[in-house]
Amino acid sequence: MGRQRVLTHTSPLAWIGRVILVLVCLALVWYGLMVLLLALGVIGGGSADLVSGLYTGFDAVTGISTSDITGTIRLIAGIAGLLAFLIFGYLALKEIPRPSLARHRLELGEDDRGTVAVQPRAVERAAEGAALEHPSVASASSRYSDDDLHVDVSVRQARDVPDTLRDVQRRVTEALGRHDLPAHPVSVTLTGYDPEQPQREIA
Repeated sequence: MGRQRVLTHTSPLAWIGRVILVLVCLALVWYGLMVLLLALGVIGGGSADLVSGLYTGFDAVTGISTSDITGTIRLIAGIAGLLAFLIFGYLALKEIPRPSLARHRLELGEDDRGTVAVQPRAVERAAEGAALEHPSVASASSRYSDDDLHVDVSVRQARDVPDTLRDVQRRVTEALGRHDLPAHPVSVTLTGYDPEQPQREIA
């Protein structure tokens, strides 16, 4: 029995975040190298400032006084910080891989005229339709894989739940055979309870 493969989907925006990360890492390495060379006396301050702008940037930052921070500058800095937080936070979320099970179409047969195949969603719809035929089932969803067919159901009545699940399993198995689909192990899981609301007559 083959193992189910897992696919990871990466957003195209993740590449933008990676480019920014690479640029930041290169800047850290570059300025770290400048500081190291200055500490070892390999280069002088003028040479370091010429190739990296180290002292120019330092003087610009240390030359800022309290009177230079006006209300307009605070507003601009706050808006820029918020935009940077939203943009970089969104790019960070896009870096998170989103795994999903790899599914393949189910080939039923092959002859001189071609191959008869069924998409996984068609198998799932058949299973869900069979499960919903049970009067106690309020909703159903299924997931087909190469190994089994998993069906989640929500019931209207809390009584006789084991019998309901067994009957749903039997109905789904029979539906597979009725549609000439290969037999798969069917597992049924109770995921919710949706009781029927009593109707009241308004006089």
